[in-house]
Amino acid sequence: MTIRILPPPGAPRRLAAAQLSNSVGDGAYYVCSALYFTRVVGLSPARIGLGLTLAWAIGSAAGVVLGALADRRGPRGTSVLLALATAAAVSSFLFIRSFWAFLLAVVVYATAQCGLAAARQALLAGLVTPQERTGVLAHLQSVLNAGLALGATLGGIALSADTERAYLAVFVLDAVSFLVCAAVLLRLPAVAPPPQRAAGEPRLAVLRDRPYALVTLLNAILLLRMPLLSLAIPLWIVERTSAPGWLVSALFVLNTVAVMLFQVRTARPVTDLDSARRAVRVSGLVMAASCAVFALSALPGAGWAAAALLVAGAALQTDAEMRQSAGSWQIGFSLAPAGRIGQYQGFFGTGVPVARTLGPLVLTSLLLLWGIPGWLLLGAVLLAASYGMGPAVRRAAAVHRGTEPAGAVAGAR
Repeated sequence: MTIRILPPPGAPRRLAAAQLSNSVGDGAYYVCSALYFTRVVGLSPARIGLGLTLAWAIGSAAGVVLGALADRRGPRGTSVLLALATAAAVSSFLFIRSFWAFLLAVVVYATAQCGLAAARQALLAGLVTPQERTGVLAHLQSVLNAGLALGATLGGIALSADTERAYLAVFVLDAVSFLVCAAVLLRLPAVAPPPQRAAGEPRLAVLRDRPYALVTLLNAILLLRMPLLSLAIPLWIVERTSAPGWLVSALFVLNTVAVMLFQVRTARPVTDLDSARRAVRVSGLVMAASCAVFALSALPGAGWAAAALLVAGAALQTDAEMRQSAGSWQIGFSLAPAGRIGQYQGFFGTGVPVARTLGPLVLTSLLLLWGIPGWLLLGAVLLAASYGMGPAVRRAAAVHRGTEPAGAVAGAR
C-alpha cells in the first residue's frame, strides 16, 4: 500500500511530505469552515458565498503573476513564502468578526493558495525529469487524498463537539500544517531561476498564448465535475432519488480511497502528449457514461436499485477523474516553455478556482432543475470538451514547435 502511494525517495518524497502536511490541515478546514463562519463569526451563507467567489476570482488571476515570480526569483523560495502567507491567512480567521475582515482574509488565503500551487509545480519541474513528472504528480494526488481523508476525520470530531474552541483548534491545525509544509519545502534543493527575459519578450507571455488559453479553457470545462461529489450528488440523492441519505458519505469515501489507491496506476501509461490526449478522450467517454447512470438513479424504483446505480455512477466518475487528471498534468507541463513553467502552470491552474466558483451554480441549476435531461446535457458537454482537447493540444504543440522543449530540466536548473 505504501509503495503505491509514496513516490521514490529524494525530492519527490519530500514534495509528498509537504503535500501531506498541508492536506491534513485543509481536510479539517474544508469540513468546518462554513459552520465556523456562520455560527461563530455570524456571517450569512450568502455573504460567505460572495466573499469566497470574489476571493477565488482574485486568487486565480494573482496565481499567474505569482507563478511568473517563481520563474524569476526561484520556485523554492517563492513556495516557502506563499506557504507562510497561507498559514498567516488561516491564523487571521481566529480573530475576524466582520464581513470585511473575512473578505480580506479569504482574498489573501485564495491568492496564496493559487500562487503556491503554481510555484510548487515550477519547483517540481526543476527537480524531476519530464518523463517522471506525471507519475510523481499521481503519487502526490494519492498522498493529497490520504491527507484530506485524515483531516476530514479530525474535522468531524470538531463538528461533533460543535464549540467555538473546537473550530478554533481546526484553524490552528491548518495554520500549523502550512508551517510544516514551508519547513519541508525549505529542505528541498534550490532551483536556479532561468536567464533574464530576452529584449521585447512580454513579462506574462502566457496571456498572449491563445492556443494554450484554449487548452486551459477546455480543461476548466472538464473540471466542472469537481463539485459533483461534494454538492450536486448529495442534493440529487436527497431530492431526486429514493436512496438512503448515508450514501452521500459512502460515495465520498469511495472516491477518496479509489484515487488514493489507483491514481498512480491510472497515470502510468501517460508519458507524452499523445497518451495524454487519449487519456482525456477516454475520460470524457467514461464521464458521459457516469452522467447517464446518475440520471437513471432518479427513475421510480426501490431504494437499493437507486443506491446501486449511484455507486456505479460514482465508480465511473472516479475513473474519469483519474484519467482526466493524469492527461491534464502531462498536457499542462508539456506545452509550457522552459523558464516559464510557473506562469504557465499558474494560468493552467485557474481551472480549479473557476470550477470552485462557477461549478456549484452550474451543476445545481443544471441537475436539480432539469433533472435527467440536465445529466445528459452535462455528459454531452464534458464529452465534447474531452474530444476538443485533442485538436487544441495538437494546435498548441504545433505553435510551440521549434522552441526549447517545455520540460527541459536542464533549463530549469
